[in-house]
Amino acid sequence: MTPTSTENIKENLSEAGVHLKSAAGAAGEALRGAATAAGDELRLGKANVKAELAATALSGLAAAELGGEAAREQVDALLDKGRDLLDSASELIRERPLASFGVAFAAGWLVAALSRRDR
Repeated sequence: MTPTSTENIKENLSEAGVHLKSAAGAAGEALRGAATAAGDELRLGKANVKAELAATALSGLAAAELGGEAAREQVDALLDKGRDLLDSASELIRERPLASFGVAFAAGWLVAALSRRDR
């Protein structure tokens, strides 16, 4: 006996349902695989970001420590220059005491005169 058209339609629809169910299963597996891969990539990216931020912090601390040392070097250099200037001034005062006294007196008189003028 030959199948009728109705039977053929039922068989084809049944076969389409099986294929559709299989396609839905495959799509679900693909989505789960993609979600797992995305999660793995996200965890890896998060770990890389944390590592880079930690390295940034270490580099910043190292720069801050070196900045402190550089500032101390500059302060020491300035103090040395100040001492040299004081030594030069002391030497000049010892060599020419009258001239030094005259310059100091004139500077004092000038400051006093200027401060009186401002009043």
